Amino acid sequence: MAKLLLVEGDEQVRTMLGETLRDEGYDVVEAVNGREAVERYRDCPCDLVIMDIIMPEKDGVEAIHALRREFPDTKVIAISGGSPHIKGDYLLGTAQALGAIKTFAKPVDIAGLLETVEEVVGR
Repeated sequence: MAKLLLVEGDEQVRTMLGETLRDEGYDVVEAVNGREAVERYRDCPCDLVIMDIIMPEKDGVEAIHALRREFPDTKVIAISGGSPHIKGDYLLGTAQALGAIKTFAKPVDIAGLLETVEEVVGR
């Protein structure tokens, strides 16, 4: 069973995505921000990280950078709805420049996300 790290600051979105991924048979570890994500990944590396970009304490771009620096083979899918001051496309482009395999704008296309997860972890 593939292990996924789901990093999402919004509890409702995190719960919905977590339940959806578990229903598909994935082992899902959750984190509420980038700082927690890096700590959880250090404790238990996962097959794939699904990372929101706008979060408190350490945002997704910082977390992706930290993970890829420490664990260069980390596979990341980035998701973002942007913020009032920064467009989601810019944030997702930055995540992709840091090595995110794929990006999804919010609201996330669940079918597309599941397809990408399956391709990445190779079930």
